[in-house]
Amino acid sequence: MRNFMDDNFLLNNETSVTLYHEYAKEMPIIDYHCHLSPKEIYENKKFKNITDIWLSGDHYKWRLMRSNGIDEEFITGSANDYEKFLAWAKTVPMTIGNPLFNWTHLELQRYFGIDELLNEKSAPVIWEKVNALLDSDGFGARDFIIKSKVEVVCTTDDPLDSLEYHQLLKEDSDFDVKVLPSFRPDKGLEINRDGYLEWVNKLQEVSGTPFDTYEGFLLALESRVRFFHSVGGRVSDHAIDVMMYADTTKEEAAEIFNEALKGQKVSIEDEKKYKSYTLTFLGKLYSELGWAMQFHINALRNNNARMFNQLGPDTGYDSINDEEIAKPLAKLLNAMEQDNALPKTIIYSLNPNDNTVIAAMIGNFQGDGIPGKIQFGTAWWFNDNKSGMLDQMQALANVGLFTRFIGMLTDSRSFLSYTRHEYFRRLFCYLIGEWVGNGEVPNDTEFLGKIVQGISYDNAKEYFQF
Repeated sequence: MRNFMDDNFLLNNETSVTLYHEYAKEMPIIDYHCHLSPKEIYENKKFKNITDIWLSGDHYKWRLMRSNGIDEEFITGSANDYEKFLAWAKTVPMTIGNPLFNWTHLELQRYFGIDELLNEKSAPVIWEKVNALLDSDGFGARDFIIKSKVEVVCTTDDPLDSLEYHQLLKEDSDFDVKVLPSFRPDKGLEINRDGYLEWVNKLQEVSGTPFDTYEGFLLALESRVRFFHSVGGRVSDHAIDVMMYADTTKEEAAEIFNEALKGQKVSIEDEKKYKSYTLTFLGKLYSELGWAMQFHINALRNNNARMFNQLGPDTGYDSINDEEIAKPLAKLLNAMEQDNALPKTIIYSLNPNDNTVIAAMIGNFQGDGIPGKIQFGTAWWFNDNKSGMLDQMQALANVGLFTRFIGMLTDSRSFLSYTRHEYFRRLFCYLIGEWVGNGEVPNDTEFLGKIVQGISYDNAKEYFQF
């Protein structure tokens, strides 16, 4: 019987142990997609207690607390921080089998040196220990990034953002980590969503180019892309909850845009046309600038209307969508490829049923001498767990090149979530160890170690060239 989360946690044989400890463990991190605050990084935010750093905004934990019968007062409500921490401590023992059970204890071990299990009994002592450390030097936002050996952080930023803190960080000689913006123009693509017109009007102000035509809108978007590029941005990100595509012309897209400017909702078919042309325009621009484009597909958001009205988005009421993605995704990528303007692209789906679809799809559009130009992105959100990660990697290996995979990202708002990279690295060493154990792969440590270092760090470094 193995000890709980010992040095060889998740490692299944001697090969996986060697690959993790000698090749993966000490590799740096390129976090090419997250939701950290550049302001908090610049200010090296100090956290007032463990609830502040651990539970604020963490809808992963909030969902489990609700499932454990915790009243909303102790999740997002008026309870004090200690009471909310105790509510989480009460929930943790019930989370076995969920990755949060392991992540919770990895974070306690790696950042605070605490090996005790978190439960109602240990909670008061852990509260005091962690809070004492958070109150001392070396436990600010920047410190957690440095301790985790992070070299690059790509935040997620609206095109309207001034990128003030990215520019300040770029000029800060005391902080060697690159904190770069990612271009997230969802609000300019969701033509039927409330707030679209307000966003378009603000784009005119921020871009300094007033417009009343679709051509002007595209030029304003382009100006913001180029501004992001000037600050170091090399990645875009698109939340595409429903993958859609329709052939159209610029003239048709302009007519649809004009209807929206009048405050009218457009038809589903027109929405497809507008999004298709606008995304294709942006994709070609990304290609020109050498960016990587990310698609996050098939999330079903804000399902609980009562709680959405009470708490707003990103509070734990999203789930997996089951829209078909193959045909519209292929057509969208092909629209860019036809003009030899398909950028490096990373595709994620929240629905694990899409794993083999995406793994096969990316093979249609590889090329330009770029290893793994089109990537099947790492297991995301509800799939960010042992079986989900292994299934994603096995699907990629089955029909593509696992060896060219650019690996893990945090996709998190928490400065403690870099332990997820450790969790991921242990799992792909587990997978390779299993292949070796079955005689499917030679037990050549030097050969396999190079692959492990590639997936941990080297592939992403070569791919993004930040």
